[in-house]
Amino acid sequence: MGTEHSKNEGQRSMVFLRKGPKLPAWEDALLSGKEPKSLLKRGLRYVSLSLIMKGMTSTPEFLWGLPEVQKLNLSRNQLVVIPPSLGKLDRLVVLNLSGNCLKFLPKEIGLLRNLKVLFVNMNCLTEVPAELSLCRKLEVLSLSHNYISQLPLSFTDLTSLRKLNLSNNRFVQIPLCIFALRSLDFLHLGSNRLENIAESVQYLVNLQIFIVENNNIRTLPRSLCFITALELLNVDYNAIQTLPDELYLLRRLPRIAWNPMDKGLHIAHNPLSRPLPEVVEGGLDVLFNYLRQK
Repeated sequence: MGTEHSKNEGQRSMVFLRKGPKLPAWEDALLSGKEPKSLLKRGLRYVSLSLIMKGMTSTPEFLWGLPEVQKLNLSRNQLVVIPPSLGKLDRLVVLNLSGNCLKFLPKEIGLLRNLKVLFVNMNCLTEVPAELSLCRKLEVLSLSHNYISQLPLSFTDLTSLRKLNLSNNRFVQIPLCIFALRSLDFLHLGSNRLENIAESVQYLVNLQIFIVENNNIRTLPRSLCFITALELLNVDYNAIQTLPDELYLLRRLPRIAWNPMDKGLHIAHNPLSRPLPEVVEGGLDVLFNYLRQK
């Protein structure tokens, strides 16, 4: 009798366990019976959580119950959607979503008013929500390796933005809103479909690194020569035939550069008209003297 009663109790317990919510294998492995807060790392400046390469196809529910997180790394998973609950993590300073399968970002990203660094490179984005412009403290933004062809006009509000990477997308022209970002010192638009650079580029007075390699640009605007802070200008692999005479005003360009990481003027693999190819081979000083005397 006692034995049968124990057996029935055991069976009822098993049924109860089966009815309980079953965690996905990766989430169960992450927690291993511990509290979610145990995953947090508390540094001198930031509380961080790293969930890199965990095989996640969706975000763990426990994540939204950790409002103290300031640095969150969800890169290199298989995430398809970031839910609106992201807005609950309003202390985030750094958010890394790179290397996933995201097709869009939730508008609630605009609630992250403390966000300074955002990586969403190597995803499947076709557009960027206008609400991202509400993240007025944003300083670094990488949207490279997506399918984006335009940006919201409200991006003009991102006045603290210093570094912007839009490479490997589908831009045919530089979005007008970018020319209002006067704090930019780094702008990467390489491997797009650009056919020209607007004269308005001159308003980016603090730009030090400007990369537009591997596009379809035929000419460089005269106004580009007035961005005297430029230390690296990369126009490799375009369709440029002539150079603006005022290029010699870019005195902070130290050399004709060949290594992608070097500061200087990168102008290789363009159909430059004669005598420019021979002049360029003589180095930057020779090129600048030639342009100055024209």
